[in-house]
Amino acid sequence: MCISDIVTIDKATGKITKLGRSFTRARDYDAMGPQTKFVQIRGTQYMSPHGVPIDLLDRLLIVSTSPYEEKEIKQILKIRCEEEDVDMSDDALTVLTRIGMETSLRYAIQLITTAHLVCRKRKGTEVDVDDIKRVYSLFLDESRSTQFLKEYQQEFMFNEVGECS
Repeated sequence: MCISDIVTIDKATGKITKLGRSFTRARDYDAMGPQTKFVQIRGTQYMSPHGVPIDLLDRLLIVSTSPYEEKEIKQILKIRCEEEDVDMSDDALTVLTRIGMETSLRYAIQLITTAHLVCRKRKGTEVDVDDIKRVYSLFLDESRSTQFLKEYQQEFMFNEVGECS
């Protein structure tokens, strides 16, 4: 791990997972709070919060995150539309917000540009619900892509892969 790495620590198991070097939203978190689990530091006899050495824990910025609310996703999408100079109707923004809630914010943001291209192709000035529906049908999100691959697994080459759970 490097100084600017973002990691998560599972409270129940103390497992540390490296996420990368950026995050989108943060709130303060009390590392020594009442729910903190003290675990033996691997390779020693010392106990510490989350099993992380005390000297390292002192240098960490611990951040608790939570999923975005619908209102927040709508605001993020509205800001993204402004940044990309895309005029979008309120109904289309509502549909896009619902897509962002059900799939991912990243997927919804990617649909903005493609919906704008569909709008320009039909010589429109404002992205509407039909444009969003069109690009939603053309570009699959992760869950629909996975479902498609499972449905048609037998049709692909090298389909000997065993059953996945």
